[in-house]
Formats: sequence, structure tokens, C-alpha cells
Amino acid sequence: MTEVSMTVNGRAMDGVVEGRTLLVQFLRDQLGLTGTHVGCDTSQCGACIVHVDGRAVKSCTMLAVQAAGSAVTTIEGIAQGQELHPVQVAFREHHGLQCGYCTPGMIMTAIDMIRRHDGVLDEHTVREELDGNICRCTGYHNIVKAILSAAEAMGSQPADQRIAAE
Repeated sequence: MTEVSMTVNGRAMDGVVEGRTLLVQFLRDQLGLTGTHVGCDTSQCGACIVHVDGRAVKSCTMLAVQAAGSAVTTIEGIAQGQELHPVQVAFREHHGLQCGYCTPGMIMTAIDMIRRHDGVLDEHTVREELDGNICRCTGYHNIVKAILSAAEAMGSQPADQRIAAE
């Protein structure tokens, strides 16, 4: 057993894990953050995506001990108080979800994508970068529309506010 410490959604968190415990298991089972979903356990679906030190990571392929000392953000940590993150708002406004199972991973991917592209995205890039996220309900059209809308809204913000939006 190994002690791990990390910052999760802005709060210091500690736990004791087996060396083989995946980050997604630590988040869900020990911290009770069940918004991060387990869809495939093989890094194929993207339902488990979280941010580790600001970058999108499939938490089903990362050990909890590998995240020790890192800043981890889950879907539960992206809203500012009662105000939804701009990507969450865009998903709601553009009907970018149906069953919602893939939505947390899609949103976390979108936030990272928008940040890396400085808010300037086109449909081709969005579709290409969603390659590691599987949705069985929507057909992606509304997800792409939501991401493009959020990118436009966030791209008009000063850079420090875009980063602070996470």
C-alpha cells in the first residue's frame, strides 16, 4: 500500500492505494467523485478523462501513484460555484448530450482542446481531436457544435480568464 497526495478540484487530498490502483478508481471509490465514468477500462472510449496538471488524461490508464503531487481536475471541479463552465453551458444550449455517459469526458476533452488551440477551432480539428471519445447516442453533430460555440465564447475572453475558467 502506498500513500498518495494530490490536489483534486483545488483541494488537497490524501489516500492509501495499492500500486495497481488506477486514478479513476481512486477518484470514484476513495474520493466519491463519480462524475468521471468508467466505460471500457482499455483507453478506448474517453469517458474517464480528467485533467492532470491542466492536460486531458484518460484516468483508466494512469495509476493513482503516477498522479501523486499533481493537480487533478474532474468534471465536478470545473464549474465556478453555481455557475457552469462555458463548455457545460454550450453542451446544454446545443443539445450535445443524450444519455450523458460520455459527456464528462467530452467536456474535459473540449476544455483541453480549446485551451491548446487558444480558442480557435474548426470543425475538422474538433472531429479529429474527439477521436478518442466515443458517444453512442448523439452522432457527434451537436457535440461538435457545442465545442465550436464554447471555443468562440472562450476565445473572446482574455487568456488569463480562459485558463481560470477551469
